[in-house]
Amino acid sequence: MKVALFGYRGKVGQALEAALRAGGHEIVGIEMGDAVEVRGCDGAIDFTQPTAVHGNVLACIEQGVPVVIGTTGMTPEQVAELDAKARAAGVPLLIAANFAIGAVLMMRFAAEAVKWMPKAEIIELHHDTKLDSPSGTAKVTAQLMGGNVPIHSVRLPGLVANQEVILGAQGQTLTIRHDTTSREAFVPGVLLALERVGSLAPGLTHGLDTLLDG
Repeated sequence: MKVALFGYRGKVGQALEAALRAGGHEIVGIEMGDAVEVRGCDGAIDFTQPTAVHGNVLACIEQGVPVVIGTTGMTPEQVAELDAKARAAGVPLLIAANFAIGAVLMMRFAAEAVKWMPKAEIIELHHDTKLDSPSGTAKVTAQLMGGNVPIHSVRLPGLVANQEVILGAQGQTLTIRHDTTSREAFVPGVLLALERVGSLAPGLTHGLDTLLDG
């Protein structure tokens, strides 16, 4: 495949570029400030910043290129606009708060556990350069758990991406935790999404978990 990789010089981008090249894919690397010329690409991947991702995806839609979106921090209005324009243009998009398989399982387990232990809180811990807070993963987890789960955010150097869900009931607690120790954790999920995104329905598909059951 010929793949446009937005943010290819970033930490996640570097891990993805190495994996894509190892898999025989041709890479078109695009950084902030570069012209977004993706015609002829089979797909695009965006791991950039909240200020850049919306414009990047709009350009891909206009040029008919499916996109895997790993950047969080867009407003609900921006997400809705991308969905509407992608549907109108017949372009499939996939957006996920987290592409680590373990994180997806953590969210599933939390959604099941809250049925039996409804008192819960979320602690998400990320590197100090992460721009959005709470994280997209924490927001999605809270939604899956009913929407009223308090979220606590920690931003410190030395962290990558960690989240724990603590559930409490009479005489017991249950902690469900996922730790990302390197950005390579996202690679298998992103490659799966890239492989499948072109066959999805036009518009936005939310969550990597929609592909795990396919």
